[in-house]
Amino acid sequence: MKSTYALMYLLLFSVFGFAQSVDIGGTVKDEKSGVPMPGVSVQVKNNSKGTMTDLDGNYSLNDIPSGSIIVFSYVGYQNVSYTITADNKNLDISLPEDSKSLDEVIVIGYGTQRKKEVTGAVSVVSAKTLETLKPIDATQALQGTASGVVVNGTGGSPGSSYAIRIRGIATNGTNGPRIIVDGYDIGTDMNLLNPNDIETITVLKDVQAAVYGVIGANGIILVTTKKGKKNTAAKFSYNGYTGFQETSRKLPLLNATEYALLLNERYANGGQPLPFPDASGLGKGTDWQKEIFATSAPIISHDFSVNGGSEKITYAVSASDLTQEGIIGGEKSHYKRNSARIALTAELTSKLKLESNFIYTYLDRDTFNDFGLGSVLFNAINTPSTQAIRDANGDFTLVPNSPGLGIEIINPMAQLANTYNDYDGRKLQGTFGLDYTISKDLVFTARMGANNYNSKGKTFAKQVNYGGKVFDITRSSVSQNRTNDNSYTFDAYLTYKRSFAEKHNITGTFGTTIYKEWGNGLFATGYDVPQNSWQFADISLALGTSGGRDVGSYEYKDKRLSYFGRVQYDYMGKYLVSAMGRRDSSTRFGPNNSVAFFPSMTAGWVISKESFFGESKIIDFLKLRGSFGITGNDQIRPYGYVGQLNGEATYVFDGVLVNGTAIGALSNPDMKWEEAKKLDIGFDMNLLNNDLEINADYYLNRTDNLLIQDLPVSGTAGAGGPGGASPTINAGSVRNAGVEFMLNYNHKVSDNFKFGASYTLTTVKNEVLKVNKTTTTFLQGGSFGVGQSLLPSRMEEGKPLGYFYGYQTDGIFQNQAEVNAHPSQAALGAEAQPGDIRFKDLNGDGVINPEDRTNLGDPIPDLIMGFNLNFTFKGFDFAAYAYASLGNDMVRNYERTLSDANRLDYVLDRWTGEGTSNNVPRVTTEATGNNVFSNYFVEDASFLRIQNAQLGYTIKPEFTEKAGITKLRLYVGVNNIYTFTKYKGFDPGAVNPDGNPIGNGIDNGFYPLPRTYMFGVNLNF
Repeated sequence: MKSTYALMYLLLFSVFGFAQSVDIGGTVKDEKSGVPMPGVSVQVKNNSKGTMTDLDGNYSLNDIPSGSIIVFSYVGYQNVSYTITADNKNLDISLPEDSKSLDEVIVIGYGTQRKKEVTGAVSVVSAKTLETLKPIDATQALQGTASGVVVNGTGGSPGSSYAIRIRGIATNGTNGPRIIVDGYDIGTDMNLLNPNDIETITVLKDVQAAVYGVIGANGIILVTTKKGKKNTAAKFSYNGYTGFQETSRKLPLLNATEYALLLNERYANGGQPLPFPDASGLGKGTDWQKEIFATSAPIISHDFSVNGGSEKITYAVSASDLTQEGIIGGEKSHYKRNSARIALTAELTSKLKLESNFIYTYLDRDTFNDFGLGSVLFNAINTPSTQAIRDANGDFTLVPNSPGLGIEIINPMAQLANTYNDYDGRKLQGTFGLDYTISKDLVFTARMGANNYNSKGKTFAKQVNYGGKVFDITRSSVSQNRTNDNSYTFDAYLTYKRSFAEKHNITGTFGTTIYKEWGNGLFATGYDVPQNSWQFADISLALGTSGGRDVGSYEYKDKRLSYFGRVQYDYMGKYLVSAMGRRDSSTRFGPNNSVAFFPSMTAGWVISKESFFGESKIIDFLKLRGSFGITGNDQIRPYGYVGQLNGEATYVFDGVLVNGTAIGALSNPDMKWEEAKKLDIGFDMNLLNNDLEINADYYLNRTDNLLIQDLPVSGTAGAGGPGGASPTINAGSVRNAGVEFMLNYNHKVSDNFKFGASYTLTTVKNEVLKVNKTTTTFLQGGSFGVGQSLLPSRMEEGKPLGYFYGYQTDGIFQNQAEVNAHPSQAALGAEAQPGDIRFKDLNGDGVINPEDRTNLGDPIPDLIMGFNLNFTFKGFDFAAYAYASLGNDMVRNYERTLSDANRLDYVLDRWTGEGTSNNVPRVTTEATGNNVFSNYFVEDASFLRIQNAQLGYTIKPEFTEKAGITKLRLYVGVNNIYTFTKYKGFDPGAVNPDGNPIGNGIDNGFYPLPRTYMFGVNLNF
C-alpha cells in the first residue's frame, strides 16, 4: 500500500512538474485591416497578471501556468480568449470589431436592448465623455453631446445647479426630467453624484419614457454606475486633478474719469450743479470687478476606485473628494463634496443573482447673495468707480444714501465681509435587488431603492450699518434649520423572452412600482447674538426674540402606486414593434382623478436587412423608426386638491385683534393629470464601414391640461390674504416641435493615428396653444427694474411660453420737431424731449401707453448645436468640445437705473445732439420714459462657447509596468475657454434659479462661469 501511495505522489509530482509555467508573446492586430494595435489589454483570467500591447502591437507575459486563459480586450472590439498550452507560446491574435456599437446594450428602463433594435429616440453619453469634460456636476456632460437636450447653468458659483430641458419647455411648472440611478428615482438633480462613478447616461426623449408613467412627461435620464467585471483581477485606479479658476468674463464698466464726466453731463442736462467740477485727477479709480473676482481660485479633485470579480462575485468600490472655492468671495464661497460607493453582485446559484449599490455623499457649501438685485455682483456693477474700498481709518466706505444712488447699492467688499452662511448635507442612497431565473425564458426581478438626506443650515445676520440702506441690520440674528427628506421605491416585475422558429423574437415585461417620499423641516431664528460674532452665532446663545413667532416647521408625504407592461416583438431583426402601458395612481390628486393610464407604441424597420437593399458599398445599416404615446405629470404642490390651514388672518376676540390661521391655497378637488402627447419619426444610419453614424428625428410634443398654480381668481374667493393662493387648475396647452440631428464619425487612419468628430443639432419651436379663457387670456410674471408694476413676461395663446412683453422702440428723437410730430409719451412718466427713446404707437390711438406693448422676443433658443473633435497620435490624445445656442433673447436687468449708478461703456455712445446717436438715449437727472421695459433692454443672447480642450499623454506601458503601473496618463485642460456673443452680460446661457419659465431669461446679474485651468493624472495599477 505504501508503495502505491508513493507511486501516486510520484505521478502527481510528475504532472505538476510537466505543467510548468511558460513565457508567451506575440502581436495583436485588427482583424479587418491587419494593422497592429497598441494599448490592447492582455489579462490572465482569474489572475492579477496582465499587460498592454506596445506601439507595435507586441506583448509578452512571463511565467504563465499552462492551461491558463488569456483574455485580449479593447474598446470597440470583441474580446478574444485563448487557452495556453506548452506547445503554443507564440500567440498572434486578430481582434474583430464590435460592429461599431450596433450591438451595444442600451438601458431603456426595466430592461435593455441592443442599439440596433431600439425604436425610440435615445441619446447616450459615455464614461469616456465624462472623463474628458471633467464636469463637477454630471449634468454638464449632456450639454452639446446629447441632441434634443438643453442644459443651462443657474450661475457659476460652486455647487450651483443646472436646468435640464428635453425638447423644449412643456409646462409652466416643473420642466426638468426625472433621473433614475441604477433603477432608483433620485429626482431632478445629479449634483450629488460623483461623475467618475458613472458608466453611461441614457436620455429617453420620446415615449420610451412612458414606461415610467407619471414621471416621464419631461423625459427620463437613466444613469448606470460602474460595476466590477467577472473573472477580472483587482484593478486599482486613481484619477485626480488640480487647477485654478478665474472669471470667464468681465463687463466693460466706466472707470472713475469716464464716470465723473458722464455724471457731470447728466447733472448739467438736468440743470443741476456739477458733482465733479474737476475730474482731471481721478484716474481709473476702483475696479470693483477686479476687487471681487479672484484670479486663482483653487479646485482639487481626487478619486480612488478598485473593481474586479471572480466567476460568481463582482465588486466596485470608490471614494472621491472635491474641493472648490468660488471666483468671488474666497472662503465665503467654499464647496466640498465627498462620496463613497460600493457595488456588489453575487450569483448565489445558477438561478439567483443579487445586486446592491450604495452611495454616501457629504456636502459642505458656504454661500453669499450671488444673484439678483442687491447681490454682490449687482453692487460691484453699480457702485461708482470713484468710490474707494476703505476710508482713511481702514473701514469700508459707505455708498451715499442719496437720490442718485438710492437705498439698495452698498459696498460689495463690505457685503462679502459681513456675509456668514453655512450649509451641510448628508445623503445615503442605495439599491438592493435580485434576479431569479424561473425558467430559461422567464426571469423575476425585485428591487428596492431608498434615500435619506439630512441637512442643516445656518445664516448669521451681523449688526451692521451701511449708511441708511435697506441692508442695514439693527439687531444681529442667527437663523438655523434642519431638514430630513426620505424616499423609497420598490419594483417587482417579470421578464419573458423567447424566440420562435428562429424568426420571431418576443420580450414581455410586466410589473408594479411603489413609490413613497416623506420629510420634515424645522426653522428657528434667535436675536442678539453675543459679541455680534459668527463665533457665537447659535440659537442656544442668541436669546432675543422679534416679539412674534420666530420658529416654523413643515411636514410632507407623497405616494404613488403603478402597474406597467411592455411587449417587444421583432421579426428576423427587420420589423420591430414595442407597446407599453402604465397605470399610475398618485396622492397629489383627489379621489376624482387620482388614477390615470398612459399608453404608447414604438416601431422600427431595418431596411438594410431587406433583400432588395442589396450589398451597399456605402450604407452599412439603415433603420426607420417612429413612436407615439402619452405620458403624464403630477409635479405640483402636495395636497392641492384640499384646502389647508396654512394661511394667516386677524380675528377680533372681546374687542382685541388676535393673529390666527386661515385657509391658504384654495382647493380644487377636480384637478387632474397633465398629459403629454408625443410623436417622433426618425432614422438611424451607419455608413463608410460603420465609421459614420447618423441619427435624425422629427418630434412633435403637445402638453394638455397644464397644472397652473397662479391663475388669477376673483378676490372674493379669499386667495389674496396673507398665505393665500389661487387654486391649482388645469388651464392650458403647450406645443413643442422641431428636428434633431446627430453625426458621429470615427476613423482609424493608421496604427498611430485615430480621428473622431461629432455634431449635434436641435431646433425648437415653442407655442402656447391655450390658456384658460374663463378668467384671463394670459398669465404674467417676472420683474424688471425697481418699482415697475408692469410685469415683463407672459404666457399667452399663440406665443412662446414666457415671451417678453413691453414697448417697441423706434430710435431716438433727434429734435423737437420729431417730438411734436409723435404721439404723446407722457403716460410713460414724462413728456419726451430730444435725445429720449421714441416708442411705437402700435394700436394707432395717438398716445403711447400700456396698450402699445407687444412681443419683444423670448428666452427659448431656436437652434442648439454641439461640436466635438478628438484624435489620438501615438501616446498623445486631444479632445475639444463646443456648444452653441442661437435665437435666445435675454433681458439686461443688472443695471440700476438711478442717475448716479455706474454704467457699462456703451453709454459713451449716447445721444449728445442731433445726429449723434439713434440707439442710446441722452443722460439726465430729469424724469424720462427711457427706463420703462422695452426692447432697448432685450438683447440677442445667441452664443458659441468653447467649452473644453484637453491634451493628454499616456506613457508607454513598458516603462510603467516595471513599477506595477498598467496605465499612466498625464493631461492638461481648460474648461469654459471662451464665449463668443453680442450679449453684454456675464453669461448668455444662464437661467433663473427658480426654474419658472414665466420670468426666465431676465438677467439680474448672473454669476459668471469660471474658466478653469487644470493638470491631472489617470493612474491604473
